[in-house]
Amino acid sequence: MRATIRDATMTTPTMTDPAADPSARQASEAPPAGATLPPRPLVRSANAPGTGTAGRETDGTPGRPAVDLSDVSVYYGAFRAVRDVSFSVPTHAITALIGPSGSGKSTLLRAINRMNDLTPGSRLEGEVRYHGKNLYASDVDPVEVRRRIGMVFQKPNPFPKSIYDNVAFGPRINGYRGNLDDLVERSLRQAALWNEVKDKLKQSGLALSGGQQQRLCIARTIAVEPEIILMDEPASALDPRSTLQIEELMAELKENYTIVIVTHNMQQAARASDRTVFLNMGEDRAGYVVEVDETVKIFTNPREQLTEDYISGRFG
Repeated sequence: MRATIRDATMTTPTMTDPAADPSARQASEAPPAGATLPPRPLVRSANAPGTGTAGRETDGTPGRPAVDLSDVSVYYGAFRAVRDVSFSVPTHAITALIGPSGSGKSTLLRAINRMNDLTPGSRLEGEVRYHGKNLYASDVDPVEVRRRIGMVFQKPNPFPKSIYDNVAFGPRINGYRGNLDDLVERSLRQAALWNEVKDKLKQSGLALSGGQQQRLCIARTIAVEPEIILMDEPASALDPRSTLQIEELMAELKENYTIVIVTHNMQQAARASDRTVFLNMGEDRAGYVVEVDETVKIFTNPREQLTEDYISGRFG
């Protein structure tokens, strides 16, 4: 019998332990009283506030910075992993962070939505500004930051629950009051997965292929309606066909979202991104920015010899 989206809603949610999964933790933590962030750059549809969004709005044209990092240094205890990093992330574009292992790419990515806060002993110096608001100010709720700036991890990590409940998890936890069926379908469609799973929404997300699992995780991220999506090597564990699907999906998603991706794949960075940040590791083992520019310039006419050496495979 054909499973319908209504059937899937009858599945009893199996709550994932928030301590065991950062995705679950960021969805389930309650914000402290008095925490603030600037107005969220979204357009509400005809729906009443709090009942879902059909459209999106940013407070500027494509290319305007959504996030600005200024003199950012990240420490784990006494070790400085990243030093004095400054660059901006334009809206509705894909920004790629490239560089050799140990240059701080994932650390910077996690600094943008304060995921590093979950690592004991970590601290940040400098500023990370989201539409002008310092995300590390004392009045900012880090959980709200992670709602607005979502994360897709390197290894697909669907929850041990149905496809439907994977997507619905975040909205349920956050008290979503709209039509959950519509939200799940819309999220799966945006993740280019709906046509493959619409008849098996009650099946476990763990039964999907690796590429499908990663797109399910992207749908789960989209479901809480972030503005920015961070992706930490989202295709590194996938086969070439699934990798291409993820790249094509990113190109579609940037129409509505701002994307920052970490990748070791130079071909992927050149194909998929609009802007590239090249990081290297200094003698003190701290990552630093060598060059930031439009991707086409980085890969065809870089300003720095070190950049040319890296993208041509001479080191890294």
